[in-house]
Amino acid sequence: MTQLPPCSQREGPPRLSKATGSAVLEPVMNHSLLSLCCLGVFLLPCAVADKRPNIIFMFSDDHACNAISAYPGGLFDNIAPTPNIDRIANEGMLFENSFCANSICGPSRANILTGKHSHLNGFLDNNSSHFDGRQQTFPQLLRDTGYEVAMIGKWHLHSNPIGFDFWRILPGQGAYYNPDFIEMDGSRKRYEGHCNDLVTDFGLKWIKEDRDKDKPFVAMIQFKAPHRNWSGALRHLELFKGVTMPEPDSLFDDYAGRSKVLAEHAMGIDKHMYWGHDMKFNGPNLFPDHFSSGIVNRQYQRMNESQKKAWDAVYEPENQKFIADMKAGKLSKKDIVRWKYQRYIKDYLKSIASVDEGVGRVLKHLDESGLAKNTIVIYSSDQGFYLGEHGWYDKRWMFEESFKMPFVIRWPGVIKAGSKTKALIQNIDYGPTFLDVCGAKTPADMQGHSIVPLLRNGGKRPANWRDAVYYTYYGESTHRVAAHDGVRTERYTLFYVPKYKEWQLFDNEKDPQQMKSVHEDPSYAEVLKGLQQKYRDLKKNYRAHSAILPDDRLGQEWWKNRHLDMNKKANSGAHDLLFIGDSITQGWEGSGKEIWQKYYGKRKALNLGISGDRTEHVIWRLNNGNLRRQQKAKVAVVMIGTNNTGHSEQDPSETADGVERILSILRARCPNARVLLLGVFPRDEMPDGRKRGINDSLNEKLAAFHNGKRVHYLNINERFLDESGRLPKEIMPDFLHPREKGYAIWAEAIEEKLIELGL
Repeated sequence: MTQLPPCSQREGPPRLSKATGSAVLEPVMNHSLLSLCCLGVFLLPCAVADKRPNIIFMFSDDHACNAISAYPGGLFDNIAPTPNIDRIANEGMLFENSFCANSICGPSRANILTGKHSHLNGFLDNNSSHFDGRQQTFPQLLRDTGYEVAMIGKWHLHSNPIGFDFWRILPGQGAYYNPDFIEMDGSRKRYEGHCNDLVTDFGLKWIKEDRDKDKPFVAMIQFKAPHRNWSGALRHLELFKGVTMPEPDSLFDDYAGRSKVLAEHAMGIDKHMYWGHDMKFNGPNLFPDHFSSGIVNRQYQRMNESQKKAWDAVYEPENQKFIADMKAGKLSKKDIVRWKYQRYIKDYLKSIASVDEGVGRVLKHLDESGLAKNTIVIYSSDQGFYLGEHGWYDKRWMFEESFKMPFVIRWPGVIKAGSKTKALIQNIDYGPTFLDVCGAKTPADMQGHSIVPLLRNGGKRPANWRDAVYYTYYGESTHRVAAHDGVRTERYTLFYVPKYKEWQLFDNEKDPQQMKSVHEDPSYAEVLKGLQQKYRDLKKNYRAHSAILPDDRLGQEWWKNRHLDMNKKANSGAHDLLFIGDSITQGWEGSGKEIWQKYYGKRKALNLGISGDRTEHVIWRLNNGNLRRQQKAKVAVVMIGTNNTGHSEQDPSETADGVERILSILRARCPNARVLLLGVFPRDEMPDGRKRGINDSLNEKLAAFHNGKRVHYLNINERFLDESGRLPKEIMPDFLHPREKGYAIWAEAIEEKLIELGL
């Protein structure tokens, strides 16, 4: 087996100087500059590092609470127990109301790393998002306090880890059999065996052999399983042979009593299981009316001959019997669904068996090495999963089975063994918790809260503990689940579906399977009103406003065509200089055409401006093609926000959030580009104009993003004004859009800075 790279190989952004305590990170949130600059104050001396607890954070993908025998009410507790995960709960604490902030793989991981909701960390979905690893994350902050941090296994953030001492990750979703791993030098290496076993092997090797024994550590051991397509290790393939698994009551849910949007899904056991990929048949799809075609079982393709032989010995007899029964007409439509459910749920549980064994191997090493006494052990998953409930597999919907995520934790000497709590926690709490237990303060801009008070007090809620959590799913074409967001209290779930402008309300005490929405029931009118206000309050508190939430204008044909044309130009070759903005930037192709040719015609420049765009539109464009191949850009000139402040007079702090998200996207997608962030140009003729004042307030906030390294703020507005502060019509006839003279002023004003930045 290939040797792990040495722990001295470190990759990450500039961090706080331990010698001076001065901040050398660029600001992550405009509301948190003070907290970042003060981080140096609470760095702990190395002399006490050995007294701080280690953390082993074991994390799986799509593991439903109902498939963990420590959790109450599971269908499979006596059939598919999870004794090693249960051991953590039995020797520590189990959280019954642990929830994700966005029920999908990559976003959940980003929530955990940053302690922030998706709209603030920028990773909203698995398709278009690209994680900015140079933003503030808990691993970076822990390293600054003397911890060593490793990440092994599934990453799934479309970028390599930053801020870790060691990492070895699966590319994308990764493979179950003979998987490839990305090494710290960027190379890929294939390892023989089952992915769960290899992740455990690599995690234990780092803990046993490769870490710095003089430092406390955090090991993030992240399994692929039980993610689709649910492939167990060879030794587990005959588990549940001859067993008929119990079915959930809602397997044949018709979605009556709830929004019609639920029936639009593409994640049903009935209609959306693939012949090869999901159901493990070889060869062509013999029954296309009942199985989807097009995705084969690629895990089988990765196997060597001996692995295939062992696999076929288990699956082929069952497959051939099913095919024979189908051809003989023995199976009704419901019989077929039930057969598919049995195949699915057994495969799902088989893939978990080696996860639980891996957890047991880690616990065994902690016992034998003596590390158990001072090591916190956690098991969790990125979200839950539908195990046939509502006829579904997968996740996404804000129903209990996928919204709820497991969380069990053992902390010797602190947590009372066998504790349980119904306190509401969320995955944005993990980072603040890790910082707290390791002796570091939580930066003010992290949105989660440390759960240490719950751990120290037997799960009893402090007086100021939250009474609701906020959830958002942003929608993807995959599985056709509509965008929605909502709140969950201990008793109620409320969510809103923008597609139909419709609320859904569930009383989880009376209707735990969430089979009927009571949003129109008069007896719940006050409950609905109160939860709607809670929904609005939480969105405001978490800054989930329009300026930062990606939005398109694809319904306007001209906008769609310009966006596609810009994508085409962006992909046609490398560009050194990008201009990003709205109609003022687009105007380089109109009134500013001659000036553009003079200054930028020979500079490989690309205009990414669209008239009428606000920050949210630029965010969407940058994540959907404008920057697909712009990783080598040298400079990006950004000037955006006047349509936010002007059209709707949006609060400047909200517009600044949107600009900051754009800066983060540029940092992730154009890692070598420097950004020239321009103050938003003046509006209104006179200095006391209302819109002028809003833009001036915005520019004060934008100036805080300047760090003189990657981001350079420049306000050239005075060059457009006369001595009295008036904006002349000959420069901007509508007091917004420059004419040729205005573009000449713009180009001349930034030329020296562009040269300084490397153009």
